[in-house]
Amino acid sequence: MSERAPYGTWKSPITAERITGSTTSTEEIIVDDITSEIYHLEGRPAEKGRCVLIHSETGREIVGKEVNVRTGVHEYGGAAAIVHDGIAYYSDFSDNRLYKVAVKEGSQAKPVTPDNKAFRYACFDVHPTNPRILVSILEDHTNDTPSTVVNTLVTIDTEKQIITPLVSGADFYAFPRFSPDGTKLLWQEWDHPNMPWDISKITVADISDTLALSNVTTISKDGSNGYPVWANKNTLCWLCDVSGFINPWKYDVSTKKTSPIFPSPLKEDFAPAMWKLSFFPLAIIDEEGKFAVFKAFRDGRAVLYRVDIETGDRKELESPYVVAESMRTVSKSKGQFAFLGTKVDESERIILGSAKTDASSFTSIVASDAPSSPFDPNLVTIPRGISLKVPPNDDPLHVIFYPPHNPAYAGSSIDGEKPPCVVNVHGGPTGMAYPGLNWALQYWTSRGFAWLDVNYGGSYGYGKDYMNRLRHGWGIVDVEDCITASQLLSSPPHSLIDPKRIVIRGRSSGGLTVLGALCNSSNTSVYAAAASHFGVTDLVGLMAMTHKFEKEYGFELCGASPQNPEPFKKRSPINYVDNIKQPLLILQGDIDRVVPKEQAEAVYESIKKRGGVVEYKLYAGEGHGFRMKETQCDALERELAFYQRALGLDSK
Repeated sequence: MSERAPYGTWKSPITAERITGSTTSTEEIIVDDITSEIYHLEGRPAEKGRCVLIHSETGREIVGKEVNVRTGVHEYGGAAAIVHDGIAYYSDFSDNRLYKVAVKEGSQAKPVTPDNKAFRYACFDVHPTNPRILVSILEDHTNDTPSTVVNTLVTIDTEKQIITPLVSGADFYAFPRFSPDGTKLLWQEWDHPNMPWDISKITVADISDTLALSNVTTISKDGSNGYPVWANKNTLCWLCDVSGFINPWKYDVSTKKTSPIFPSPLKEDFAPAMWKLSFFPLAIIDEEGKFAVFKAFRDGRAVLYRVDIETGDRKELESPYVVAESMRTVSKSKGQFAFLGTKVDESERIILGSAKTDASSFTSIVASDAPSSPFDPNLVTIPRGISLKVPPNDDPLHVIFYPPHNPAYAGSSIDGEKPPCVVNVHGGPTGMAYPGLNWALQYWTSRGFAWLDVNYGGSYGYGKDYMNRLRHGWGIVDVEDCITASQLLSSPPHSLIDPKRIVIRGRSSGGLTVLGALCNSSNTSVYAAAASHFGVTDLVGLMAMTHKFEKEYGFELCGASPQNPEPFKKRSPINYVDNIKQPLLILQGDIDRVVPKEQAEAVYESIKKRGGVVEYKLYAGEGHGFRMKETQCDALERELAFYQRALGLDSK
């Protein structure tokens, strides 16, 4: 029989130890383009965050026990491995070299690149008629400062360990791909000061038998163009936001014609912001290259379409998955594709989809938290997407609300009590919170907390205008949107949470939002406590110390420049630390290159010096994002205890 207890004090079987101990993460899906066998990269917190290449159906490890399949290209990585005709090629994070190994048991790995830790590789593709040759991104850190790191495309002779320059001149490259007949090469490129979702272009070139390029042609329109793929030897597809929404486009090699796939734009975004090279939102599903499955966002949830590339006709597939990532072609003859799918009440799984006709089917291949979900599914609280109207113009503000839920409790024992709420600010800031099941989130709701994800102005997935709300507004728009969402949901007509017991947390850029809400906002008293996970505190310092990929990201976000750093100073929480009155928890990795530990320590020392309530935990060996089991477990338990003390909750 269910009991009653004050919100925020409920006992829960969802423990930090069980979340981090039994759970792995699937980083990306990899499909052998010859055999159609499915593999994946599995992150293991219990093994210090090591990534392992796994044969998905059998669970067999392909690489050695000490190998960490990961790349540091763009710092955020992704696309660290491929499998082609039974041979795996992967980047080992320990030495940054590229290796190859046969996927059959007992095979020994061999390096295929020279021993040079300054070279980082990602986004490989095998030449279709000369399989000893790979094309790859090479990120050269020989001169390891943001201004002197060099990105190029190269070919790799995997038999001779010879690296040959192929394309250079742009600041960044992604997704180099040979055409099916090996006569052409496509790639995506962009330059500072842009991020790939601002302005980027798609280029195609002829490539000879001697791997020389000619007839290099930019085929894309203005705006952001990304995620290119060959549909067949004559047609390639990608995603472009020139209409105001990211929609599918195509290019015909023979006619040299570029055109949108849909007759008229669809007001849905078909791609995420490309933070990682493993992100991919489409898959070709037939041998002629006529049909593809595309993922789009609608109201913050994934939607899958089967699209006729020639005519633009589309059919929405019936899918229970609210999150669909890392989409890959499996079998063109069978119309099969794979993706990482998450439901509102089911953890992330590798899903095999079939859409040879308009009738689709989906089968789970493996659970990322195998062998099964570690907790009773009845513990899951179901998210509720809400589009708030922000005065004075009723501009939309998209949030996801999770009410407290635990079948062992019928509610609060305090008559009329509203629950405390954890407001979560996603990172990026060009990011997005998804509504798929996350046991770390359920850790809170099963203890009687409400949870609120705020997809503030600047989040992707809602069109270019919504994303551009953050242009020149970082540290203002995101902060005020979080405050507005908290105030609206804690007052009529919503009245879902206790206005006096709202806490706010955020990672990375979300940490800047958290700190800004406490010390540099229209109302610094909305939140009762806060936690900053490796959060940005000093924008001037960040821009001076951050890595190449984000070296100029902050200028456009804040409307600043090297000659005019004033907007950075005005948005930097470090300059307003004396305004922070609420208890603050700071969690930080000691080898973080994106947000160095010095930023966290400056805030901590300032608050501590004046006698404020602040707690600081530095985790050894952790970078930008906590990968180790021990760190993840401690961080979750530490944050809960911190809020319970700050809110006066008795959990005993």
